[in-house]
Amino acid sequence: MNLCQLGWNETLQKELLCYEFSNFSVGRVSLEHKNMYRVLTDQGELLAEVSGKFRFEALDTGDYPAVGDWVLISVMAEERRAIIHKLFTRFSKFSRKVAGRATEEQIIASNINTVFLVNALNNDFNIRRIERYLLMTWESGANPVIVLTKADLCRQDISEKVIQVEEVAFGVPIHVCSALDGTGIEELQDYFISGQTVALLGSSGAGKSTLTNRLLGVEKQLVQETRKVDDKGRHTTTHRELFLLPGGGIIIDTPGLRELQFWETENSLSKSFSDIEEISNRCSFNDCQHESEPGCAIKAAINEGALDIKRFQSYLKLQKELAYFDRKSDVRAQLDEKEKWKRVSKGIKSKRR
Repeated sequence: MNLCQLGWNETLQKELLCYEFSNFSVGRVSLEHKNMYRVLTDQGELLAEVSGKFRFEALDTGDYPAVGDWVLISVMAEERRAIIHKLFTRFSKFSRKVAGRATEEQIIASNINTVFLVNALNNDFNIRRIERYLLMTWESGANPVIVLTKADLCRQDISEKVIQVEEVAFGVPIHVCSALDGTGIEELQDYFISGQTVALLGSSGAGKSTLTNRLLGVEKQLVQETRKVDDKGRHTTTHRELFLLPGGGIIIDTPGLRELQFWETENSLSKSFSDIEEISNRCSFNDCQHESEPGCAIKAAINEGALDIKRFQSYLKLQKELAYFDRKSDVRAQLDEKEKWKRVSKGIKSKRR
């Protein structure tokens, strides 16, 4: 297996030279099991686990390898196994807060060049969800591409739905396709260049695994029919996995995401909702709350039909959610720092003994 086909490049090579290790190899994580990983290397696929030192130094789940990560490994060739010692610097990562109340990062995929935001054109079609996915993709460092699947199921209103997506996804490529009859598949294949990684993200039943199988040319991923009552998926794909395409390029298929809470977002809200922020700049007051203030450009745009009130409500909702997350993450950062120094102190004491 050629490492360059997996995405190895000069930046990674320079980082490798900085590590003071000898007789070590590199590989890319293709599949994550519980406490174990499948790693693709120039020696083939290996089963790997992190070293004791790695586990000791990791503060939370975001510090552990994820699908798409490049790792420094020592190889036990006869056993087809490896030990992971280091993570290479990620140039991009799509993260969310773990489901539930815990404030921890879950990395869906890393070192991705392009994210296919997969949304079915049937009853699963949801503009507000697309807005949320776009926001998180911009933050990931990858380039978003919106893929509207199952075109064979709704031929009549496709144009109308594409217009709705265009109104919230400024400048983002939009592709309509059907994995069943092959519509639009050739256009998607243009994104798969040797060494480039594309991750598929979307809800259950959006058709990600069917699309993966179509692009691979073989039935790698198990698929099931969606529920006829509501077109919802059955969560057939239960793990993230990286595949090499026969014609070049890499694809990462992921399970459906039913809960998509933010992790890091910084300036992405302004990028995703640039239209709203541009309008708000025309308000008479810099601190306009867009409620009852005179000269509010947002209210005027809504009344004139230039701004969809649902989009503005979505913007406010996401803004509040981000503010709440920032407050929680500050507390989490303080706890992480405290835990870090406790480990350092414990390590020093053990050495003295």
